[in-house]
Amino acid sequence: MVRKKMYGVDFEPIGRRGQCQEGQSLFDCAQKLGIELVSICGGKGTCGKCRVQILASSTSEPTSAEQGILRRHELEAGYRLACQTYLLGDCKVGVPPESLTTPQRAQVEGLQVDVTPNPPVLSYDLELSPPSLSDYEADAERMVEALARQHRVSCRRIDINILRELSTKLRAWGWKLRASVRGDEIIALGTVSSHNLGLAIDLGTTKVAGYLLDLDTGKVLSSKGIMNPQITCGEDVISRIARARSSPDEAAHLQQLAANALNQLALDLCAEIKAEPPDIVEIVVVGNTAMQHLFLSLPVEQLALSPYVPAVKRALDIKACELGLCVASGGYVHLLPNIAGFVGADHVAMLLATDVRRAKGLLVALDIGTNTEVCLVDNGKMSSVSCASGPAFEGAHIKHGMRGASGAIEHIQIAGDKVEIQTIGGELPVGICGSGVLDAIAQLYVAGVLEAKGKMQKNHQRVRIYQDETEFVLVSEKERDGKQAITITQKDVREVQLAKAAIRTGIQVLLEHSERTEDEIEQVIIAGAFGSYLNVASAVTIGMFPPLSLNRFRQVGNAAGMGAKLALISMDKRAEAQVIANQVDYVELAVAPRFSQTFAQANYLGRYRIAHGRREEID
Repeated sequence: MVRKKMYGVDFEPIGRRGQCQEGQSLFDCAQKLGIELVSICGGKGTCGKCRVQILASSTSEPTSAEQGILRRHELEAGYRLACQTYLLGDCKVGVPPESLTTPQRAQVEGLQVDVTPNPPVLSYDLELSPPSLSDYEADAERMVEALARQHRVSCRRIDINILRELSTKLRAWGWKLRASVRGDEIIALGTVSSHNLGLAIDLGTTKVAGYLLDLDTGKVLSSKGIMNPQITCGEDVISRIARARSSPDEAAHLQQLAANALNQLALDLCAEIKAEPPDIVEIVVVGNTAMQHLFLSLPVEQLALSPYVPAVKRALDIKACELGLCVASGGYVHLLPNIAGFVGADHVAMLLATDVRRAKGLLVALDIGTNTEVCLVDNGKMSSVSCASGPAFEGAHIKHGMRGASGAIEHIQIAGDKVEIQTIGGELPVGICGSGVLDAIAQLYVAGVLEAKGKMQKNHQRVRIYQDETEFVLVSEKERDGKQAITITQKDVREVQLAKAAIRTGIQVLLEHSERTEDEIEQVIIAGAFGSYLNVASAVTIGMFPPLSLNRFRQVGNAAGMGAKLALISMDKRAEAQVIANQVDYVELAVAPRFSQTFAQANYLGRYRIAHGRREEID
């Protein structure tokens, strides 16, 4: 057997060094060393987002995929796609900030809803009599009898992992302990007055938000957001489904990435309050249908094929240890129900948190992301649709796009020849994130640089033809001290048009499905990480939302995370979530009447109404 060579790799300016095996791509090597490079296409070399600069080394020749994406001057400067580059010796690699998925803003804030705790797990302090020659009852039965006698709690089951540790812990703790009970099962042991913790997780395609709660009081003790490490296998669910379908090992890898992320979140959140992950006795996870299937290692083939049927819709309770989660020995993971193939538990959680089914009148609730779920609520009657809005609002498929990291342009104002920008953290600009892209398109339209069809006009001194592409310069080379200019290109405009048209079409399809009109909408609830930061006025200006007065819009942050928290601490809310899932009327967007005509009209920029596939402009 021929042993493969190992090459030293130095990633700068990160300062991460390690070994890369012969035949291993730079992308895989970076992932192995914990460096998360952006990858929309899952390593196929088609998205161009994992670009790096070879500072010193001998590498494989540029592939045809790289030659089709990278400009000649970029290749000459040593820029390569990490997923297409293989080492022929020791290497020093420069990683541009826009190629990194971290550090990035991972949003956990959202509206707060008060609810009386009614948790699935209750904890009881016990004091047992030690065995003797006259009392030789088994340890497990002794504990069960103490629960019944001291707290009138009847338990018929004990998790096998609890049985494996019970005898040792009873004697170490002097026959005093805390037993955590879920239904009629003992699922965890602890010392007297130890923590009774729950973990709520919003498992998003891009970000993972975690919340550590006291199950007895419902109080949030700590929270944190991280990037979903599955991004390295593709930034959208379709790419990840394809990856999982390619082999059982890839499917297992995707599941393990999610489990590792949750374990790290649990560790970090517990450390903030001086607790330990075994103190977590219950977990609630919400996510879209595909994310749930990947996390549970369920088959995903049918999700990629019409009619896009999930393997399961109902709420599930699964032992945490079966999913590779390192929490309480017998703890459970509860997953809220799905609605359809692309409308999942995160949508249910958002509807639960916003309590829209009890609202009077007509309102729209939407959670904006790579897939945007829209719900029309008509006096309690709910209908929902999934829109493939794509990753443009996350900065993907945009020439200088990036996620919400330090230095990302997030707000733009154009006044004459002057462009004013605001970056995240007040840092020097390195790219443009989703909210900035939205602002840019709106400002360019208002300034007359973009016409209604989205074509960029050559009527502004910042519009130029650069390498055969029309673009508007937001930050020039001079303003960046010789570095590459940050621009909005004609192609970027088209990407945003497609994304915003998908959302507007989803809203219109639901309105016509319910025989209602845009003017009748009393409120629009906007949820999700991107929804928290977007400029609603800009969204209305480009026609992403109907032309309603701005006071009808309400941004609520991570409502899916709030729904997960509610389901964690309240059995009543879990029951309500199932009611919501059963009551929502799912509408398949692609087969809706006049879908194509509506989508075509929704591509236009500006303020307008749409009805029955026709557009009416508004001054």
